[in-house]
Amino acid sequence: MKKSILASSITFVSMVNGALADSPKTADETVTIYGNTSNAQAATGAAQYIAEEELAKFVYSDIQRVVRQIPGVSVQVEDGYGLRPNISIRGVATERSGRITLLEDNILIAPAPYSAPSAYYFPTMGRMSAVEVVKGPAAITQGPYTIGGALNMVSTPIPETQGGQVTLEAAQDATYRLHANVGDTRDNGLGYLIEAHQWQSDGFQDIDRSNSNTGLDVTDLTAKVTYAPSGSAHSVALKLQVTDQDSEQSYLGLTDKDFRQNSTRRYGLSELDNISTEHSQVILRYGYEINKNMNITATVYNNQHERNWFKTEGIDLDGSENAQDFSSSSWSNVISAINNNESLNGVSVNQLQGILDGEIDTAQGSIQIRSNAREYFSRGIQFGLFWDKTVGEVKHQLELGVRLHEDEEDRLQRNSTYQQINGQLHLNDLGELGNAGNRIQEAQALAVHIYDRIEFNNWVLTPGIRFEDIEQQRTRFNDGETRTFRDDRENNTQVVLPGLGALYKIDESFTLVAGAHKGFTAPSNSPDVREEEAINYEIGFRFANNTLNAEAIYFLSDYDNLLGECTASSGSDCEIGDAFNGDAATVQGIELVLKTELTEFNGITVPFNMTYTYIDSEFDTDIADTAFFGDVSAGDSIPYIPENQGQLSIGLEANSWSAYINGVYVDKVCVRASCADFERTDGSFTVDVSGNYQISNDLKLFARIENLTDEQDIVSRQPYGARPNKTRTFSVGAQYSF
Repeated sequence: MKKSILASSITFVSMVNGALADSPKTADETVTIYGNTSNAQAATGAAQYIAEEELAKFVYSDIQRVVRQIPGVSVQVEDGYGLRPNISIRGVATERSGRITLLEDNILIAPAPYSAPSAYYFPTMGRMSAVEVVKGPAAITQGPYTIGGALNMVSTPIPETQGGQVTLEAAQDATYRLHANVGDTRDNGLGYLIEAHQWQSDGFQDIDRSNSNTGLDVTDLTAKVTYAPSGSAHSVALKLQVTDQDSEQSYLGLTDKDFRQNSTRRYGLSELDNISTEHSQVILRYGYEINKNMNITATVYNNQHERNWFKTEGIDLDGSENAQDFSSSSWSNVISAINNNESLNGVSVNQLQGILDGEIDTAQGSIQIRSNAREYFSRGIQFGLFWDKTVGEVKHQLELGVRLHEDEEDRLQRNSTYQQINGQLHLNDLGELGNAGNRIQEAQALAVHIYDRIEFNNWVLTPGIRFEDIEQQRTRFNDGETRTFRDDRENNTQVVLPGLGALYKIDESFTLVAGAHKGFTAPSNSPDVREEEAINYEIGFRFANNTLNAEAIYFLSDYDNLLGECTASSGSDCEIGDAFNGDAATVQGIELVLKTELTEFNGITVPFNMTYTYIDSEFDTDIADTAFFGDVSAGDSIPYIPENQGQLSIGLEANSWSAYINGVYVDKVCVRASCADFERTDGSFTVDVSGNYQISNDLKLFARIENLTDEQDIVSRQPYGARPNKTRTFSVGAQYSF
């Protein structure tokens, strides 16, 4: 790889020096992909931009509720708050959002995007000013996950004039949120922003025989400084951001019978479950305008993340005193046995249920609780060259990007054993440090992309190509705090990803779009595991005038190899970190968008917004029983991808007030390819309502009800058992601008 990096760096420098080179961008303008709704609608494929005024309609702090407004995006709900969402774009795997390119301010934001892409950190939605999704051929500019696409969250920008905002919100379950920022841009080009976001809740679930809550406490602090003097070719932007989170979240769900009786119950066995995280981000951007047509940017970034998820893993039903092998008695298997009315390891269904209910004492050392302590870093430097030039009647907007990146996940985990006595957990053995995972996995990557937007007559063409050179390694150590070598493995990948998008303007309102590109998902460090690749196609139309915005896109992803990666959150009985080839698969579907104003009366407008997604996903080949996918037959659906989902909202907007109602429907899904009994979720229809009242130019009051009808559905069965959506929740708040 070192030779590849050197060669690419020389090529990059040569192109900068020899080019004549998107319109000039200052350092702080590179935080977005499109920047506004108009630019997204001018893309040669499907792209969506949710602006600040749209986010203000419901003032959501849950990213899951926001992205369900975007066609082609699916969500596997886990905690009800969106702390660690499971997001899919166009049928890629949902788990921990590990198959999409996650960005904050156009910088990779997963804790270790290549070596451990599971998003155990996710940016705080409550402090974001916009959300954008890019799909199709344009996704090759983002990478490394280009089959589904990229999700970029845009943080609060530095204001052009002195001012700020304070938002206070209170809700049920002792939920409170404070969001405050202040900033300015001076005449000398110096700008700044200071921002704080505090969010806490006691949670909507109740733990058996416990006074502990099931909520969260998140503190998020951000500071930004920019310097872009008027008339200067240079600009600099610095961002510092830290987040501390403590949440009482568990992997342990419910049996179906217990769920139907009380969906918000949590077993007492999960009383000690808790995750604490610390995250920090530093981004330094530099921009230089070579001339009115060309500019370059350089960005250095460093993300650090530390977490410890203390959670119950399983129970020893065999009487083993050291209780280190729980593979056959994980809580997932216990709940499955009860659902299917089957004994497990000679233990009857009634006895298993009695353990969950706290009515049966367990043997010493029988219950395993794991301290899932991990440290991550993700850092690198990326360069951008932007050239905006018209040659004759042809306009070019050329983008060249180079990124040198490295990331790492360091696990030093501990299994401790407990026993249940009179419904309470008692520690028996703390366990040796490292007995639940003592390893480092790391990755180094070079990514290069070239993307040109070519406009002539009624046509727009966007040819592009992406190159990824990835080295991945894993080193395991023997148990114990002093690390001694055990074994290692590696997996190296080089891939070239071409793409082409096209747009044809039939008239000022109606355009046709089409595209094709080779999509890619980086493999793990598991030996003999191929990278995930798919040839992706899309075709459709877009219509926009002063009153109507409509879009319809057909897409097809033809997988050469569907990749499955084992994590604890998958709920599968497999070695954590191992990966599995899913062979050929096909995902195809339709994305629809319709936005309009239905009518206007007495100065009141009635906005209407509808999105719908149909996805047909299936395996193309038979695969013998695997620990991850299950027993796969050709034609089986890919887990957690709903066939039908849609969102419909309607509002009333007047000068000083507004009100909205939003309904979201999601089909039931299979959670494993085999889709046997108790391997499906429920279909769900959730209604939210909101209202806003502008008391003055500076002060706004708002109210929101989430899940108005208090629907309680099984929205997920992973990691270990049935999980509910959040119950009906009332919120009220005030927002003061100055």
